[in-house]
Amino acid sequence: MCKKSVSLWPAAVACLVTAFPVHAATDAERISALEDQLRQQQRAMDAMSIELSRLKAGEPPLASPRLATMAVTAEHVGAAAEDISDPALQVDKQLTATIYGFVQADTIYDFKRVDPDWEDTLRVTTIPTQKGLYGNNGDVIFSVRQSRLGVKGNYGEDITYNLEGELFGVGSDQGQTTLRVRQAWATYKNFGMGQTWSNFMDIDIFPNTIDYWGPTGMVFYRNKQARYSFPLNDGVFSLSLEDPNTAFSIGQFRNTDGCDLPNPSPDCASSDSTAEDIFQSYNDIPDLTGRYRRSGDFGHFQVAGIARKLGYERLDNGGKDYKLGWGINASAALNTWGPDNLMLQVVYGEGIGNYMNDGGLDLVPDSADLLLAEAETVPLLGIVSYYDHFWNERWASSIGWSMIDLDNGAGQAETEFKRGQIATVNLLHYPADHVLLGTEISWGQRENINGAVGSDYRVQFSLKVDFDTENLMQRK
Repeated sequence: MCKKSVSLWPAAVACLVTAFPVHAATDAERISALEDQLRQQQRAMDAMSIELSRLKAGEPPLASPRLATMAVTAEHVGAAAEDISDPALQVDKQLTATIYGFVQADTIYDFKRVDPDWEDTLRVTTIPTQKGLYGNNGDVIFSVRQSRLGVKGNYGEDITYNLEGELFGVGSDQGQTTLRVRQAWATYKNFGMGQTWSNFMDIDIFPNTIDYWGPTGMVFYRNKQARYSFPLNDGVFSLSLEDPNTAFSIGQFRNTDGCDLPNPSPDCASSDSTAEDIFQSYNDIPDLTGRYRRSGDFGHFQVAGIARKLGYERLDNGGKDYKLGWGINASAALNTWGPDNLMLQVVYGEGIGNYMNDGGLDLVPDSADLLLAEAETVPLLGIVSYYDHFWNERWASSIGWSMIDLDNGAGQAETEFKRGQIATVNLLHYPADHVLLGTEISWGQRENINGAVGSDYRVQFSLKVDFDTENLMQRK
């Protein structure tokens, strides 16, 4: 701190030396030159006084030594005034960058078994309904895949950014410990663009749990989008155009030969394609979402809606069609006693499965007759109910239940997912700042269309070390 303030003096002295008039021929000229030097010295002292006060207060430097030198040279007074005449403006224009994240190590004992690619978390759609499908009961798992790293900051009040990744592989990397992007989001004033939480969801109802996947019936989706927010007196209203992606199932026709489909292509005889190979999503219009949110001493509530064009196409003959999807999501986090809060969500819609945390579908066949089957949207209901309780500053617990229920189509396979439930209870300890030790018990259940049921329960112990300044008591 002192070194920064002292470093201004050599620049000021050098400036005064260069400003001294070598050829002042008359007393009047000498007097005028000395008066100019006094004024320059006063400007230098004023600049250094401001800088010294800021450094003592722990604030970032206002100007570099080069700018301080410019401030005391007569020929640069005008330019320097634009740079440092308004200290508040100079502070706002400083670019900030904060590196944040955490290392989380999990130890899990699974009393049964799930799909090995998803053993690090209890995702209900990965629970088998056939005994012994993934081996004998009992599985020990060690994992670091929840660990996270990010950088965030702003440039003044109008510009913000956030780039964040984690080690939990999904999609083609499922089952792998590999870096993937969670957030890549930038805003300018009320406009934002990139990848972040969908405008249709409410991240603040995610409970204080340590299992990775979370409530099965929650709207949970990080999506690429362009969003504009309208601040209101009592809340905020946001509109977003989001990346469309139809989640559909070919159902019981998955392995049907392409030549057996209605209107087959002329060259189907030379192809061994199945219906699963031929059909794919076709999305030419972004999803439209709208959300109103209000916060206050009570906590917050929000209502969000979505409208979607769910397209699909055939690769063999070029045919395409679409259905319309829609949904309403109402959620709230209500303050109860002290820092405790109750988190609730109810979502209902048709063709919104892609936005659900687990198990959702958008389109399925509406008939078991291949010649009559067309696509239809899937109605679904999702419920979340959790309670976060803080025993004191060092101990906390979360308890709750969540469910998703699908109204399946007549052309789906009997072994496809219909309903899922999950329940959680934990005890979390914060022995020191930035350290979390937690033990959690989770139970999950999957039910298929044919009524077959599979369940699983597990115990998880986690150590989490946070290297950000944010409050560890908030996991979101």
